[in-house]
Amino acid sequence: MTASVRVAGTDIAFDCGPDETVLDAAERAGYLLPYSCRKGVCTTCAAGLVDGTARQSGRGLVEAPSEDLLLCRATACSSLEIAPASVTRGEPPSRRTMTATVHKITRPAPDVAVLVLRYPIGKRVRFRAGQYLTVRLPDGDTRNYSMANPPHRNDGVLLHVRGVPGGRFSEQVVSGLRRGDELTVELPFGGFTVDAVSSRPIVLLVTGTGFAPAKSIIEDLIQRRDGRPVHLYWGARTSSDLYLADLPSRWASRYPWFRFTPVLSEPDARWSGRTGPVHRAVVDDHPELSDREVFACGNPAMTDAARSDLLAAGLPPERFHCDAFVPSGLGDQLEPAAHQ
Repeated sequence: MTASVRVAGTDIAFDCGPDETVLDAAERAGYLLPYSCRKGVCTTCAAGLVDGTARQSGRGLVEAPSEDLLLCRATACSSLEIAPASVTRGEPPSRRTMTATVHKITRPAPDVAVLVLRYPIGKRVRFRAGQYLTVRLPDGDTRNYSMANPPHRNDGVLLHVRGVPGGRFSEQVVSGLRRGDELTVELPFGGFTVDAVSSRPIVLLVTGTGFAPAKSIIEDLIQRRDGRPVHLYWGARTSSDLYLADLPSRWASRYPWFRFTPVLSEPDARWSGRTGPVHRAVVDDHPELSDREVFACGNPAMTDAARSDLLAAGLPPERFHCDAFVPSGLGDQLEPAAHQ
């Protein structure tokens, strides 16, 4: 049975097929709802259920009124009225499944691998800075990884993979990859992207390999000669966890509109920079946040704390953009939705 889904407080409505998630149905109809992992883990797609009955995988029947319906895991059992965090009109996503070849693997830190993948000759895939792709595992399961390359370099992809003990992809697959090996990827996914029309100053707040989508965003702004003020805060435990710190340092010396602040939570005696929770450095440096856009990417403890404290400091809720990296199955991490 096809059901109608309405968005509360708007004139937006779309059809949802019997085996189609509400998120997939919205995208097919050309409406963009917030999401990240698409696996029911990160809760970015959570919405209120104002009217109707839905079925959520792992939760069963959900009847209105209800909060925190995960649209990436919910199908319609009747006509629905939902209240998502936001909804915008856009083109239905054009995704492609590609066979990518391993071109190069480097390890800027003992627990971080940088994978350079190439598509077949003549093939390119369009995406927006800050989006991610899925890597298909041999058994058909997937892992999500943010793309660290900017959109104008779209004949392949650059991934930052943090190794996790026992991780099915990050440890078991990546450790055995060699130049010339092939991976199946699908892209693009995600809405952790900058509005090209806006001129508001940007604060990028990342931990660990959350630097990957920030790198894509910054290099895209450089390519487009955007010029709006951008301040990157990169939080880590120790200085060795800032595995590519020389890159944003070079940007800061070259572009007057860009600032870089590394923040360590467990510094050694030689560290003379900022310390403590990385999001607190943002609050300290920017007492007035009403005119900024904040993009927070990394472990969920950081993104949750940042959301709470930054909104309390005056950041409008609609200007806090989050890509919380959350744990995936069997010890792996779900990229984007959990880097340390």
